[in-house]
Amino acid sequence: MDFELDQDHKMLRDSVRDFVTKEVRPLAIDIDAKHRIPDELLAKYAEMGFLGSYIPETYGGAGLDILSYAIVVEELSRACASSGVLVSAHTSLGCDPILHFGSEAQKKRWLPDLASGKKIGAILLTEPEAGSDVANIQSTYRREGDEFVIDGNKVFITNGGFLGTGIVFASRDRALKHKGLSAFIVDLSSKGVTALRNEEKLGIKGSYTTAFALDGLRVPADALLGEEGKGFKIAMETLNGGRIGIAAQALGIADGALERSIAYAKERKQFGKPIADLQAIQFKIAEMAVRVETSRLLVYMAATRKEKGLPFSTDSAMAKLHAAETAVAVTREAVQIHGGNGYTVEYEVERMYRDAKITEIYEGTSEVQKIVIARALLG
Repeated sequence: MDFELDQDHKMLRDSVRDFVTKEVRPLAIDIDAKHRIPDELLAKYAEMGFLGSYIPETYGGAGLDILSYAIVVEELSRACASSGVLVSAHTSLGCDPILHFGSEAQKKRWLPDLASGKKIGAILLTEPEAGSDVANIQSTYRREGDEFVIDGNKVFITNGGFLGTGIVFASRDRALKHKGLSAFIVDLSSKGVTALRNEEKLGIKGSYTTAFALDGLRVPADALLGEEGKGFKIAMETLNGGRIGIAAQALGIADGALERSIAYAKERKQFGKPIADLQAIQFKIAEMAVRVETSRLLVYMAATRKEKGLPFSTDSAMAKLHAAETAVAVTREAVQIHGGNGYTVEYEVERMYRDAKITEIYEGTSEVQKIVIARALLG
């Protein structure tokens, strides 16, 4: 087995890292404070191909592979986790379902605008009474002639505030539980879609997290994604892939915090010498590095398995579980290493600490990942 990135992936990583260092990191504090990513920066993400990384060139994408996508999310998240999750949710949750379950006509209609950044993608799955319990979705739909009519409420929708393209899940009969779910491709600026609010959050403050009301939303029959009644399958397979993106985000947060901790430990002096000379600090740095590198191997393996068409749901669950717990542990230690400075905005690790926590929650909590892994092992 070759654990080294090939030359193409190394070049991609280096070019994205250079871009992030020059264009993203200087804005990261401001993005957090103002709760938004500037339109000019979002346009640069589109120009760099971040929003269409593994979308085939046929549909306007960059035609890269899943590992390249993970590297992009990782590198963005080393400086700005809000940017990392924007790209992750847009790609894995907005674009991927259309790419894998959409008709050729749907791909040609929706993917070019998503890949170019004209539209930002989102998935409207979570509801007040249906988070991990997807089968309990309360939103409903009915057929009226050549249209479907959708009613319901959605919460915690990453990228929702852009009012771009959403994959909406609803049930034709709630008594059918998961067998009644279907998915629809929706323009979120449509009549019948109301953005209620963007949540105030602990971290990833530059990312929109939106609540929606769907009231008499009418979509044409060709908005149905895949087959009617197959929405649960679409949701589960989409989330399996989405976990790779969130794992990559968590990895990036942790790696960024480790990088800053090493630099600070070399510069900060106490008792007449750099704190990097203290064994207590050295042990922290060593443990942080082991966690980060282990997470990287899991993330890259899951991405590679998905790219090769191999089973990857357990791998993505392992990657997300480990990387998320790594992000929380490493950023906590990063704040400790920075001491009082680590509790201030200037030194960035306080933001990373806040940003890290969500990776243990969204796209399946750590507890859900453990269930997925255990079921795969125990049958």
